Amino acid sequence: MTDTEASGVERESMEYDVVIVGAGPSGLSAAIRLMQRAQETGHEISVCVLEKGSEVGAHILSGAVLEPRSLNELIPDAKDKGAPLHAPVSRDEFWILGETGGLRMPNWMLPPESHNHGNIAISLGNLCRWLAEQAEAMGVEIYPGFAAAEVLFHDDGSVKGVATGDMGIGSDGEKTANYQPGMELHAKYTFIAEGVRGSLAQQLFAHFDLRRDCDTQTYGIGLKELWEIDPAKHQQGLVQHGIGWPLDSDTYGGFFLYHLEDNQVSVGFVVALDYKNPYLSPFEEFQRWKQHPTFRKTFEGARRISYGARAINEGGFQSIPKLTFPGGAIIGCSAGFLNVPKIKGIHGAMKSGMLAAEAAFARLQAGSEGRDELTAYPEAFRESWLHGELKAVRNVRPWFRYGRWIGMAMSGLEMMLRGRTPWTLHHHKDHESLKKASEAKPITYPKPDGVISFDRLSSVFLSNTNHEENQPAHLTLKDASVPIAHNLVMFDEPAQRYCPAGVYEVVRDDDGSNPRFVINFANCVHCKTCDIKDPTQNIVWTVPEGGGGPNYPNM
Repeated sequence: MTDTEASGVERESMEYDVVIVGAGPSGLSAAIRLMQRAQETGHEISVCVLEKGSEVGAHILSGAVLEPRSLNELIPDAKDKGAPLHAPVSRDEFWILGETGGLRMPNWMLPPESHNHGNIAISLGNLCRWLAEQAEAMGVEIYPGFAAAEVLFHDDGSVKGVATGDMGIGSDGEKTANYQPGMELHAKYTFIAEGVRGSLAQQLFAHFDLRRDCDTQTYGIGLKELWEIDPAKHQQGLVQHGIGWPLDSDTYGGFFLYHLEDNQVSVGFVVALDYKNPYLSPFEEFQRWKQHPTFRKTFEGARRISYGARAINEGGFQSIPKLTFPGGAIIGCSAGFLNVPKIKGIHGAMKSGMLAAEAAFARLQAGSEGRDELTAYPEAFRESWLHGELKAVRNVRPWFRYGRWIGMAMSGLEMMLRGRTPWTLHHHKDHESLKKASEAKPITYPKPDGVISFDRLSSVFLSNTNHEENQPAHLTLKDASVPIAHNLVMFDEPAQRYCPAGVYEVVRDDDGSNPRFVINFANCVHCKTCDIKDPTQNIVWTVPEGGGGPNYPNM
């Protein structure tokens, strides 16, 4: 029985050699490398990239400081071709903050991973738009606004491709007058490049047991704003990182502030999602941090342009899953190649896409019809500089489980020894870390001033988030009773606080009785935090209609 017959819906199909789900840095690098190999050898192939955002870059959010190593390997003359690389790092600062002051660490005391000489402050969204132009010029077909919602399988169990979600389904689950069935995209090889905590990747991890021999993945939430500041305060290429206030010493996280071109500053805050206090709100910690006297002056007289949030892989080397399955591969942040102490993952994501592309092209050139495993991809990863880079820092993030000061001391030792310590520390599941509300200290956050600090709803407005209201909610509950009957009682329902977009609320009658859990799915910025941090793993995140979600201009 075909997938079309099983669903009872007639779906058109298209055939490709390679289908790539996700037009981020890994997916686009894979597409470009495939076409480069095709041009070099004269062996024609067809490559398609699906992107759930309304345009390439619409859902891309990263700091970002680019280590250009992978880009230089992929397109050595990228700058000459107009790549948006306008703000080479000119100065590096690292700060440790107290509540009223801060200590800037001398650069000579910092490990090599914390230095940014030779790197470039960028908008990753703009870089992806440029990469997409290069890919399309080489013959890659890119389809934004189409969300891959389903994995398709051959009768032998290998992956056949993906299907996009149906369009025009009403909130009642019935077809509307605008109904359009999804399309099947069949491929000899399917690359999953959805980014952190992608829904298809999660399905494939379970279906093929790809995480059997690795640690659980662990995550942070990254919140980011883009500001236009006073030209007199702008220092193009200045890169600032730091830790400390307002987070307590048991919570891993920190801040970044990057001076881009055109008087713009990219500012963000990261909180590890293994935090323990259910009263902690990453969003409000970020807003509070901006009021610190060391950095508040940057935002005085400035204008906030955009806002967004996204989960970040922090598991590193020991959390990388099996990278292949029959008929395809997991690449980029779907697998998790972030170098935590470097605070960089773009170069790793790009490199993984290139390695997978080279493995797939070799099989296609040899006449393969797919369905096999691209074993050359993980073999090439093990021989690559990326493998060595990640292995050397594998214990940095786990040490911070013992607190900030032990973490700093031991991770410094790890980096000094380049990972040659005889042990490998392991990770724990983020959703199991919360204390009971009765055992935790409530946190009182200051009200936003509307000038430097803001509320969630005005922030979501700046993310240009849009979902068609008359569609099935893409955020659902396995058990509708759990948020009130369990999470509210045990943890004061932390979804009210960990969501950076005001999606989840507990509403009550005027007298405070009759609590009810409300999901405002239209606010969702697709950060995936709820999918990760919900203590009972009761929230189910699925892709909404293609084109829905944030529309970041240059994040």
